[in-house]
Amino acid sequence: MKFGEAIEEARSGKKICRCGWNGKNMFVAYMSGYTIAEENVNGRTKEFVPTGDLRVLPYFAMKTACGGWLPGWLASQTDMLADDWQVFEF
Repeated sequence: MKFGEAIEEARSGKKICRCGWNGKNMFVAYMSGYTIAEENVNGRTKEFVPTGDLRVLPYFAMKTACGGWLPGWLASQTDMLADDWQVFEF
């Protein structure tokens, strides 16, 4: 499927990947936005947002080939133009 279709699948709660990623268990997931109350914001984040609630906007995250979690994943031009996107199946 095309990237735009894959984005819609992700927004509906499914994990997405490119065909070449499958063997590595890599996928991209849509993370909806949320708010963290000021009293629950951790110390490191308070260095950048010292007062008030922390409003986290929606973003994409990737599970990487080495098992890491990459918040704020950005698609490359190749990813955006590819038509080999699919819903990730475990």
